[in-house]
Amino acid sequence: MSLFGPGHGACPGCGFPIAVREALDALDGKVIAVNATGCLEIVSSMYGRNTWGVPYIHSIFENSAAVAAGIEVALKALKRENEAHVVVFAGDGATFDIGIGTLSGMMDRNHNVIYICYDNEAYQNTGNQQSMATPMGAATTTTPVGKNMPGKMGRKKDMVEIAVAHGIPYAASASIAYPKDFNRKVKRASEIKGSKYIQVHCPCVTGWGIDGKLTVEVAKLAVETGLYPLVEYENGKLVRVRKLKKRKSVEEYLKIQRRFRHLFKHPMGKDVLEELQRIADENARKYGLDA
Repeated sequence: MSLFGPGHGACPGCGFPIAVREALDALDGKVIAVNATGCLEIVSSMYGRNTWGVPYIHSIFENSAAVAAGIEVALKALKRENEAHVVVFAGDGATFDIGIGTLSGMMDRNHNVIYICYDNEAYQNTGNQQSMATPMGAATTTTPVGKNMPGKMGRKKDMVEIAVAHGIPYAASASIAYPKDFNRKVKRASEIKGSKYIQVHCPCVTGWGIDGKLTVEVAKLAVETGLYPLVEYENGKLVRVRKLKKRKSVEEYLKIQRRFRHLFKHPMGKDVLEELQRIADENARKYGLDA
């Protein structure tokens, strides 16, 4: 039996089905999945066409972490906590923004839950509105490009560091371009008791304005430029970093996405490009990315 799909309604080239399949496979399907409102819920739980091969519950935008915590406590009460892993799948909107309160509570109480954020850097299900995961300079429907505004102003929130600051035993970033690395991180998270947070970068074909056949290439470039470093923390300590043999320019990543193309001709675009490169350089220094 397939653990996820076929038959889901995601766009051709969508990144998050890769992440969901890898996560379910890493846990051998021993999963109770909690899924916040968003793209994944819409494309996978249509009436008569549910594509999940594991127990599944859809929660509203803001409370997937609370629902997962409740399931974890119920399993303990029934003495069945070893039968399945409680796993949240939620987008960046439901994680960085709307659901951060219940997520913070779950982490504070250290519930034994694996929380996986599929990060496509905007509210894509409702038409590409900005979230706190949206990078600087990106054009969205709520950060439109105009004479005095070159897309989103302000940098992306660092949710991995926020998770680490809660004192949870495991936090990591991952990418669909490196499925074996993500698979390993999910397995590692399953071996640790307490709250675990994994953020996996998943390009959105429509919101980012990319060719569906380039999804993995685009995701890989985000890592190779240093804009999306792959890191791993255990008990607050940085234990693993994916090194880069030769870091690429951020422009190589940005130029193949429609959401950033205006930066190469907008009067303020040069300043934004320089700031994005500075952020990548800052990540390289902070995490020692350069091999």
